[in-house]
Amino acid sequence: MGGPAQDSGSTDSAHLEPYWAELRAGLRSDIGARMFDQWLKPARLGAYCPMTETLDILVASEFSANFVSAQFGDRLRLAWRSAHAGVRDIRIVRAPEASALRVLAVPAPAPEAVAAPARAASCFQPRHDFESFVTGESNQLACSAAQAMAAEEQPRFTPLFIHGGTGQGKTHLLHAIAGAYLAHTPGSTVVYMSAERFMMEFVNAMRANETMAFKARLRAARLLLIDDIQFIAGKGATQEEFLHTINELVENGARIVISADRAPQQLDGIDPRILSRLAGGLVADIQPANIDLRLAILEAKRLVAGDPPVPDAIIDFLARSVRSNIRELEGAFNKLLAYGQLTGRTIDMEFAQAMLADTVRANARRITVDEIQKACAAHYRIDPAEMRSKRRARAIARPRQVAMYLAKKMTPRSLPEIGRIFGGRDHSTVIHAVRTIEALRESNPDIDADVRALLRQLES
Repeated sequence: MGGPAQDSGSTDSAHLEPYWAELRAGLRSDIGARMFDQWLKPARLGAYCPMTETLDILVASEFSANFVSAQFGDRLRLAWRSAHAGVRDIRIVRAPEASALRVLAVPAPAPEAVAAPARAASCFQPRHDFESFVTGESNQLACSAAQAMAAEEQPRFTPLFIHGGTGQGKTHLLHAIAGAYLAHTPGSTVVYMSAERFMMEFVNAMRANETMAFKARLRAARLLLIDDIQFIAGKGATQEEFLHTINELVENGARIVISADRAPQQLDGIDPRILSRLAGGLVADIQPANIDLRLAILEAKRLVAGDPPVPDAIIDFLARSVRSNIRELEGAFNKLLAYGQLTGRTIDMEFAQAMLADTVRANARRITVDEIQKACAAHYRIDPAEMRSKRRARAIARPRQVAMYLAKKMTPRSLPEIGRIFGGRDHSTVIHAVRTIEALRESNPDIDADVRALLRQLES
């Protein structure tokens, strides 16, 4: 969302207009004429970057970009991918000027110029840099390896293989590597493409008897980045060419970065020689973001979000409710902000729960009070039966209070229900436990560390 449209390093998107017309008709039917006419009818195609297969969709203002991205971004992205038009990603952006809601007529480069350095730099999204990549335990290795691959000094390893689930930040790191590398080596040739595009261009080159030009273009790269390598599984001829390409680039001292949704040894249908080459470099995984990283990501977004303000309680609610991936977490935040701007509503808990009801339901994993009791008992090394006993010794009472506190935060159980599960206690006992642990988390670092560790364990 937001930001300027892509510049002259990108190409004319006129060839995508027929697809856009068809997609608009389907979108109008899906979301209703009123919403379509208000938000999507004025939108126009902007620049298209064949290198990253990213298309700009232009709207009239920053506010419109935020709202359309939050409300319709995923739907538009899926629609374009389903159209098989060579568009893997979209950016919904403010038009460069009020009169610029039109197709940007930028001359398309010759096929050989796709990897030209002057054009390559503009294809990478500036917002996907290392500074905006929030790190935590789950992605620190991948980020550090990516920075080493982008540094001026020759890296000690190649290729770099980054794997992780959808929406966890792999593509962000690939863009960051390219941007940082081109910043200190602007004369170098950088080639970025999805594995799907690699396959498509190779097949087209064979049909047109232009395989030598295809080989020459890729093997001239000083930095090659291939996204989603799992999509060439089972494609024998494509894999053979890919293997020869990376072998020659490694021999020539080029840098190679590959991403996938799983580790090399788990890639079914991939030539063992490719897997051996990939595993011979550095393999770095990105695990799902834990609660601390999700909070840090949301805090970074809040710092630059502007009005309306997003309270701490809402940040905590989002971090605990949206656990599937970072992209969905950021989308939920953007949706709240856009709706707040649109309606003038204060972003409070009632508003957040109403706007994100579907998202929260999709992410819900039912954690039971019994799970919480067992986790707390194991953490504090007491018998699980003590959670329901009448003993009041501090070594028993404090773990029991922590468990009550977590039961209140992590389950939909009412206070009386929680009290009954903890040995038939009154709801006032649960209230006292919750308030006690809240106060201790502020004053006692050990208790706060215990609670954080239990939250991570239970949410994993």
